[in-house]
Amino acid sequence: MKEVIAIIRMNKMECTKDALATVGFPAFMAYKVFGRGKQRGLQVTYPSEHRESEADGRRIKFLPKRMVSVVVEDEFVPAVVAVLMRINRTGNIGDGRIFVCPVDDAIRVRTGERGKEAIS
Repeated sequence: MKEVIAIIRMNKMECTKDALATVGFPAFMAYKVFGRGKQRGLQVTYPSEHRESEADGRRIKFLPKRMVSVVVEDEFVPAVVAVLMRINRTGNIGDGRIFVCPVDDAIRVRTGERGKEAIS
């Protein structure tokens, strides 16, 4: 099993949710997150919930993003990554990142099912 983690633009969340459901992956988690890339934040207008901090005497903007986490069997990783890329790629700075991480086990709390039965 693998966990596919995607950091995406806020305005791409609905399209991402719909696309994952369409290809058979309706179950995932989403979080509001703040971050920045190597450009140290963009000078753009975002909702007032953005964060700023002082570091080394400079202002660094942390931009609002969404983090999507999907746990799937290994053979479905390419399909999930392809959907995430297709929906979220604009070709501009700030499109996000995708990480693929190993998952040793999964347990469904309600039934005690383990492994692929717990994520299906």
